[in-house]
Formats: sequence, structure tokens, C-alpha cells
Amino acid sequence: QVQLVESGGGMVQAGGSLRLSCASSERHPMGWFRQPSGKDRELVAAVSWTGGNKYVADTVKGRFTISMDTATNTAYLQMNSLKSSDTAVYYCAAAPGYALTLERQAYDYWGQGTQVIVSS
Repeated sequence: QVQLVESGGGMVQAGGSLRLSCASSERHPMGWFRQPSGKDRELVAAVSWTGGNKYVADTVKGRFTISMDTATNTAYLQMNSLKSSDTAVYYCAAAPGYALTLERQAYDYWGQGTQVIVSS
């Protein structure tokens, strides 16, 4: 059973930055999803298990960066120039295999979620 522990959420003013961390008990391809209140969960960014292949959604491209520390099996989501529309619960997830994974249903393991609130 893969365990994921998230940290780094909180409240920030628009234009500010936050870094989310997700420590995994095993090395896997990882993804960051977010779910605004009353809306569906959406993929924000994903990374392969080596950290070499990355994906960032168009809605956050140029502002968010995903990275993977393979020494500690920790995925990071650096979020800059935050907007009120980025307010959501953010979840990290782990997928089986090695490759970059973009399909939500392919992710088997999920973190507990961390709230990000961006005030305007």
C-alpha cells in the first residue's frame, strides 16, 4: 500500500506563491490534481517516476512547476502568480508503472488533500 503525505497548503494573497510537497512511501509516477468547491477534480501537473517527463495543464502553464526528488520520492508543485481561480483542495496521487500518466482513473493512490485559498 502506497502512502502519500501532503503538505504546504494554506492561504495566500493573489500574486503570491506556495509550494506543495507530497512524500511517497514508494517511487511512482506522480500527479497533482485539484478540486474547487462544487467542481470536478482536474489534473494540474504530472511527472514520470524519473522526474524526466513532465506535464502541466494549460490553465497553470507558466505559473506552476512540478518536480520530483527521486532520492526521497517526493513530488513538489511550485505555484507562482497565484489567482483566486486557483483556490481548491489539491491532491497528490501515485500511478503504477514508470511513465507519465495523465488519466485520472489510472491513479491508484491518493493523498489526503491540502487546501489552497487565494484571496484577491
